[in-house]
Amino acid sequence: MHRRMNPREQKRMMQRMGMNMDSVPDVEQVIIRTADKDIVIDEPEVAILQVQGQKMYQVIGGQVSEQAPSARGTTAPAKPMFSEEDVQLVADQTGKSLDKAREALKEADGDLAKAILLLS
Repeated sequence: MHRRMNPREQKRMMQRMGMNMDSVPDVEQVIIRTADKDIVIDEPEVAILQVQGQKMYQVIGGQVSEQAPSARGTTAPAKPMFSEEDVQLVADQTGKSLDKAREALKEADGDLAKAILLLS
């Protein structure tokens, strides 16, 4: 005869083994993004299992669909990696306009020294 373990006993046993499981409430959608498609799961149940400091997410059920990368929509423009103080510093060091300094910082990916060298 096989006795079924009740949820409380199961949770205690998992904790003794260093495991902890919780559910994530009110999940509306899970998106798995790959290089060539998005796998979209609407209204799934999601559980987090923690074992020895590692988190594992378990996605259960839901309506599954696939989308091409072009269906992702537009992304927000990239935030500049420099401040207006950086722009002012480059302009002061090179004697160039703020617009030229800003362009040089964009080209140099926010690297102050590189931007100054580009304008010198």
